[in-house]
Amino acid sequence: MASIKMIGIGDEGKVSLLPMYEKWINESDLLIGGKRQLAFFSEFAGEKMPIEGGLYSLVERLQTETRNVVILASGDPMFYGIGSYLSSKIDLDIYPYISSIQLAFARMKERWQDAYFTSVHGRSIKGLAQRVDGKKTVAILTDTENSPNKIAQYLLSFGMTEYEAFVGENLGSDKERCRWFTLSEMKDEEFSPLNVVILKKKGESPHWPIGIDDSEFLQRKPDKGLITKKEIRTLSISGLRLKEDSTVWDIGTCTGSVAIEAAKIAREGQVFAIEKNDGDLENCKQNLAKFRVDATLVHGKAPEGLETFPDPDAVFIGGTAGGMEDILDICCSRLKACGRIVLNAVTIENLSEAMLVFKERGYETNITLAQISRSKPILNLTRFDALNPIYIIEAWRKEGE
Repeated sequence: MASIKMIGIGDEGKVSLLPMYEKWINESDLLIGGKRQLAFFSEFAGEKMPIEGGLYSLVERLQTETRNVVILASGDPMFYGIGSYLSSKIDLDIYPYISSIQLAFARMKERWQDAYFTSVHGRSIKGLAQRVDGKKTVAILTDTENSPNKIAQYLLSFGMTEYEAFVGENLGSDKERCRWFTLSEMKDEEFSPLNVVILKKKGESPHWPIGIDDSEFLQRKPDKGLITKKEIRTLSISGLRLKEDSTVWDIGTCTGSVAIEAAKIAREGQVFAIEKNDGDLENCKQNLAKFRVDATLVHGKAPEGLETFPDPDAVFIGGTAGGMEDILDICCSRLKACGRIVLNAVTIENLSEAMLVFKERGYETNITLAQISRSKPILNLTRFDALNPIYIIEAWRKEGE
């Protein structure tokens, strides 16, 4: 049976390898790796195969390979590397080297066990804002598209001026360079394609607990009532049963208040919002930037546009301009297992229509009639102002359906 070994290697090449590892490489029949890693072994006598494109074809080949194989990987292949994917498909032994992140913290002379780790290497930068917001130390793997410059521009667009950045370039090689920057400095600097970014929080970050005051949101004027009120918002979000990695839809997002609060909980997930009104859409964009939420915002009237969203774990429907049955039909058919739909209805007609649609599609429901009054001073006394009553409908699939 063929032996398949995956060996991590640093930017300094062969000198980063233990003698035993180099022996295994020299004795192998097939050496696989990126072009940069393979270039360190110009005198290798066996077959060399560069990794190009996806890993699916590589897995197919390795599943039928009968010779001894060594796969070269950069740094620690189990840290945002190819090791986790390949080890789930084929039997192989893994021998890691020091990761670039580990080297960066060593150069900084700072601990790293409590850092937050993320990667935009070959991945979208979308959602990075809510993932890193408020974290004391953040380690980011980059690529040529999501470079330190772009990361700085991105973070500054969300007002994250309390962070400074350490950039380690070509770590471990003779071209190594390590520097500190403010984000304003970093956005205009030039960097080697091989780099990592460490963010350090040097000042206080704004903090918004669950139930952000309505006045904090930019709203349409003079119709300031077009927002899911704080008390209703809190109850509705509770009904969504969000997890850290939930995919959330907010239909009729208006100011974006629910999308923003949902993103603060589902930091590792995704939030998708749709709004038909131009003015509300612009307010929503500004609110997203203020509250450091990078959601996908679509201008449109649901159900058009929902086909572009991935299947949700949670759906909030704050308002519809007709077409409720079509909207609920899509939401019910695409909701993931154990997911939740929360719909806010102001009229008994909308409540009745929603309940009928949910029942026809085999959904269980729970209704809360929220009648909220807020205190208001009157001379040296206090009275209460009532908000409009709201029906909060929670819906979920019946067990076994």
